Amino acid sequence: MNRVVVIGNGPVGQTAALLLARWGVPTMVLDQRPSRDRVGSKAICQQRDVLDVWDAVDAGARIAAEGSTWTTARTFHRGAELFSHTFVDAGSSPFPPFVNISQSRIEEILDECIGAQPLIEVRWGKRITSLLQDADGVVLACDDGTQVQASFVVACPGARCDELRRQLGVTFDGHSFDDRFLICDIRTDLPERASERHFHFDPAGNPGRQVLVHPCPDSTFRIDWQLPSDYDLDADEISGALHRRIRAVIGDRPYELLWKSVYRFHSRCVDRMRVGRVLLAGDAAHLLSPFGARGLNSGVADAENAAWKIAFVVRGWAPEDLLESYHQERHAAARENLAITTATMDFLTPRSAAQVAHRRHVLSRAGHDPAARALVDSGRLAEPFWYVDSPLTTPSPARPFAGRPPRGTVPPAGPGILVPDAPVLVREYEGSGTRIHARRFRQLAREGFVLLVASGADPAAATAATQGIDAPVRVLELAAIDQTGALGAALDARPGDVWVMRPDAHVAAVLEHPTSATIHTAMHRALATTDREEDDHGVLPTVR
Repeated sequence: MNRVVVIGNGPVGQTAALLLARWGVPTMVLDQRPSRDRVGSKAICQQRDVLDVWDAVDAGARIAAEGSTWTTARTFHRGAELFSHTFVDAGSSPFPPFVNISQSRIEEILDECIGAQPLIEVRWGKRITSLLQDADGVVLACDDGTQVQASFVVACPGARCDELRRQLGVTFDGHSFDDRFLICDIRTDLPERASERHFHFDPAGNPGRQVLVHPCPDSTFRIDWQLPSDYDLDADEISGALHRRIRAVIGDRPYELLWKSVYRFHSRCVDRMRVGRVLLAGDAAHLLSPFGARGLNSGVADAENAAWKIAFVVRGWAPEDLLESYHQERHAAARENLAITTATMDFLTPRSAAQVAHRRHVLSRAGHDPAARALVDSGRLAEPFWYVDSPLTTPSPARPFAGRPPRGTVPPAGPGILVPDAPVLVREYEGSGTRIHARRFRQLAREGFVLLVASGADPAAATAATQGIDAPVRVLELAAIDQTGALGAALDARPGDVWVMRPDAHVAAVLEHPTSATIHTAMHRALATTDREEDDHGVLPTVR
């Protein structure tokens, strides 16, 4: 049984299923709901690198085209602007840093992609009651009496899956924040705000707390208010206070209230994201406050990481040991996101006298002191996680990771980093001949492993290193594909380099003047097919 079951037909599950099918793996998606619910905007802010993942399944360009593009985030205190961040691209991506589009619309687009994919079957109204696994596979029982068999499971049914987590034996530790957050979708005419995200500390219309305003398509704006724990939306509507709140943000102009909801935010994470043949992803594995848009964006990264690794195991290209790296990489990413978003919430909703004093002091100084502005935390916006400490990554002394870069920037290209994008020209076989195609480098990287050979390195050594590796891998010479020089500049490629790229477009290794043996070793490390053994020189990798 090579079929994979995906539990949950939200954007994370849809992405996982589409990516698995892209690798030729049959997939069944089970969802306990009777059908798709299309209520409210829900997650709205989609990051550039997530659009790139969706582009691999023919959805990224559509989502980007329909979404509202914004490149600048402005932060205010009592109506005065403190600072702004404009986001940069380390390469030359066709996608903007962020687009805002409702989760509901994303689901519709992904549903259309799934409908065109014969390897995916979707079944609604299937609530999982038990999940049993052994060395041969997984058996899932549904509440209607049906049973489904799978080789592996990607579990992404959302936050409210306590019973599933209990059956898998994982904890979901963390805490919840007392304050409530009112979210409204408003349709109105605010052309001056159509390309910017605004964050207000202590505005006149919500003193002592925050308001966040995001532009969305079709003259729609998403407004989030931080409110006390006893906030009553019904009472607000009856008294007219909700109308006054909206007026304080948009001014005296016509508007239409499209959707409203009240949320309480949580910071939680499972202790294990892999349990045997089951990989947990998205909100089932981690809950994050939304300031920074790290929830859905990190869930899509979970889906991509899970999909290529399961596919490589199912196709016989890698051992099951590769799946353990899913937990190691994505759990580290979840913990990083948890630390970042918890720090933001501590600044937004201080829980001690010391935190209250710190916030007041920082905001009072930030208007005139650039050093204080760096301490204002309105949410570090979503970015890829850097797998620099992954067991699949070969470190490079010449390209050490310098730590988390400043907000709105990305680290230099190197081992563990998502490779910058750039246009390339590639000779590809078509029928009896070849043609030169204009492509993007990340598109190539997501088709398998890529060995990118810079000038001064030996392409024959890279080709020889692929012998005995069953997984899809291609050798490309940088000079042959990088006609504009954009890729080499984005990589800071140096003579003699060989770059090893993973199927999720992350750099597995950067090797200086390598031999065939050292390239081969880095490849096997990235596929989890290396053992570690001691010899007279210490711990060395041994290729099976």
